Amino acid sequence: MKLTREEVLHIARLARVALTEAEITRMSEQLSDLLEHFEVLQKVNTDNVPPTAQSVNLESVMRGEDIKPSLSPGDVMANAPRREGDYFRVKPVLE
Repeated sequence: MKLTREEVLHIARLARVALTEAEITRMSEQLSDLLEHFEVLQKVNTDNVPPTAQSVNLESVMRGEDIKPSLSPGDVMANAPRREGDYFRVKPVLE
């Protein structure tokens, strides 16, 4: 399917892209080639292919949750440089 100059300009306007004359010619050729590829794909028989949203099976990449006992407050605070009760003491960020 060969695109006309006007169709390329319309597409460029929709995309809010300014094109020079050389770019219009090049885009006309490239977009026409792209549409020809889609025409070939439209000829493929997909009658027995079920519709799908994914081409491959999805699998979780998250690791499983291992439940472990928590540290005691004394163990947590053992290496704190400054502490105030059961809390870490830090320098103020905003005064």
